[in-house]
Amino acid sequence: MDEPVTQATPPRIRVLLLDDDHFMLELLTDMLADLGNSGGAGGGVAAFEVRTESDARRALASLALDPPALLICDLSMPDMDGIEFMQAAAAAGFGGGVMLLSGMDSGVRKAAERLAKAHGLNVLGAFKKPISALELQSALGPLRGPAQDPNAPGHENLYNPSPVSGK
Repeated sequence: MDEPVTQATPPRIRVLLLDDDHFMLELLTDMLADLGNSGGAGGGVAAFEVRTESDARRALASLALDPPALLICDLSMPDMDGIEFMQAAAAAGFGGGVMLLSGMDSGVRKAAERLAKAHGLNVLGAFKKPISALELQSALGPLRGPAQDPNAPGHENLYNPSPVSGK
């Protein structure tokens, strides 16, 4: 008798969302759920396992205990801002992807992105809040792996029109 062929479920991408605005945490969680449930443009999008944190110090502690594949971080937070958080995450050896979000002007976002890259972080982009679903989908391309169709819409990083390398 032939065994039924079962298709392996793609691995869930673990995401840590850090923002002091609870509405933004809910919005991003919903956007990731929609992207994971829809299968995305290429049909190969993995589902997301999302943790949210509104306190940067607690988020930093959780990076060491349960490191995510992706960190989405607000730049403007009380007590420890996003730049301080990125420096501490880099010092702790965080190796996942990083997306920076901010309502600040593009010059601040670009400077924060350069600084995070200079600290050795794998920055997928710095985006104006609120990020659109298309920008989020595009930035997640490097985390999806080879199942993503390189010709599918949203494969390029909308922050930087050149293709994003997975390095």
